[in-house]
Amino acid sequence: MPEEAPRVPGAGRRRTRRTREAPRVTPAPPLRISPRTLHTGIVDGALGVTAMWAVQAEPSARLDVLFATGAHLTGLLAGYGILVMLFLMARVPAVEHGVGADRLARTHALGGRYVLSLCAAHAVLALCGYAAHADTDLLHAALDLLGYPGLAAATIGTALLAAVGVTSARALRRRVRHETWRAVHLLTYLGAALAFAHQLAGPDIAGGVLSLGLWSLLHATVAVLLVWYRVVVPVRQALRHSLRVIGVHDEGPGVVSVVVQGIGVDALRAEPGQFFRWRFLRRRLWHTALPFSLSAPVRDDTLRITVKAAGDHTRRIRRLRPGTRVLATGPFGALTAHRRTRRKVLLLAGGVGITPMRALFETLPGGPGDLTLLYRAADAEQLVLKEELEAIARRRQAGLHYLLGRSDASFDPLAPQALRNLIPDLADHDVYLCGPPGMAAAATTALVRAGVPEDRIHAECFTF
Repeated sequence: MPEEAPRVPGAGRRRTRRTREAPRVTPAPPLRISPRTLHTGIVDGALGVTAMWAVQAEPSARLDVLFATGAHLTGLLAGYGILVMLFLMARVPAVEHGVGADRLARTHALGGRYVLSLCAAHAVLALCGYAAHADTDLLHAALDLLGYPGLAAATIGTALLAAVGVTSARALRRRVRHETWRAVHLLTYLGAALAFAHQLAGPDIAGGVLSLGLWSLLHATVAVLLVWYRVVVPVRQALRHSLRVIGVHDEGPGVVSVVVQGIGVDALRAEPGQFFRWRFLRRRLWHTALPFSLSAPVRDDTLRITVKAAGDHTRRIRRLRPGTRVLATGPFGALTAHRRTRRKVLLLAGGVGITPMRALFETLPGGPGDLTLLYRAADAEQLVLKEELEAIARRRQAGLHYLLGRSDASFDPLAPQALRNLIPDLADHDVYLCGPPGMAAAATTALVRAGVPEDRIHAECFTF
C-alpha cells in the first residue's frame, strides 16, 4: 500500500476554514434602459392610449360629434404626454444611466411642446364641439363651459402648464433666475393633478372599469417614482453618507476643486464621467442644486469636483469652508465606460469640460497607445489639472495634446484634417466629448467629416 502522507498539526483545521470562506460576489452591473428602448416604450404607450380611445369612439358624421371625438383623443394623448414628461424627470437611475441626463432634458423639452399643442387642440376642439352642439358662438360656448367646476379646474391646469412652457423657452430661460424658473416648474405637478381630475370625469376614462383602473395605475406609478427618487432617495443618501467639504484648492484662474468626504461613499456606485447635483448647506447656496461632474475617481470615501466661476453660485463655491455639510443627489449621466465599443478611445475636452474627461483618462481600461486626450483651451493659462493629466499620460503611456488658440484664429485645431494629422486612425476610435455648446457642436461636425460614425461620438451637452 502507498505510504500515507504525514499529518501536519492544524492542517485540517486550516483547510476547513478555507472551504468555509464566503465566495467573493461581483456586484451586478447597473440596469440601463437604452434610448431606443425608451423611445419604443413611449411610442407603444401612445399607441395603447389611441387604441383605448378607438374602442370607445362612436362613428358619426355629425359635426359636433366629430369635434368631440377629436377632443377626446387629443385630451387622452395630452394626459399621457404629461405622464411621460414627469417620468422623464423622475431621475430613475436605469433611465438616467442608460439614456443620459442631457438627452432626457432635450426629450422632456421637445415633449413639452407636443403636450402644450395637444392641450390647445383639445381645448379648441372641445369648444367647437360644444358650440356646434348648443348652436351658439364660441364666446358664449366658452363662458358656458367655464361654469362647470371640472372644466374650470382643467383650464387652470392648462394655464399652469403653459406658464411652465413659456418660462422654459430658450429666449426667456436665459433671463429668468434659476430659482424663479425652478419655482414655476414646480407648478407642473399641480397642473398634472388638475388634468388628472378632469380626465377622471371624462367619458373615455370614467366610462369603463378597465380604463379607469389602468389610467389610475399609470398615474400612481409615476407619482411613486417621483416621490421615491426625488425625495426619499436623496434624504436617505444624506443621512447615510453624511457628506462634508474637507478642502477647496485653486486649480487656475477662477477654477477650484472641492473635495467632499463621507461615510460609505463607494455604495453610491459613482462611475467616472458621471455627475451629481450638489447642494452646499451654507447661506446663499443651500437652496440651489448645482450639477458638477466628478473630476477624479471615487477613492478613500472622497468625491472631488472641479468648478469654474461662471455665475453667482459658482463664485461662492470658492469660499466654502471645511466642514460645510453637502447634499449630493446622484450619480447621473451616461458618459461612462459602458458606451465604449472600440479598443482605442479619444477623449476630447474643452474648457472646464476636462473634469469628466480627466476621470475617464485615469480609469478607462487600455494599454499603451489606446487612449488619447485632446484638450482645447484659449491659452496655456486656461488649462486645468495640467500636472495630473501629464502624470496620468506618462503612467499609462497615453497620448496627450493641448489644442491652444482663440476660436476666431485663422487655424482651427478642431478641423477634420487637423484631427486626422494628430490621430491618423481616428475613424477607428470611440470619442468621448465634453465642452461648451459651440465647441461641442463644431467638434462633432469635424469628427463626422473626419470619418468617425456619429453613433461612436459620446457626449453630454445641457442645451435644449
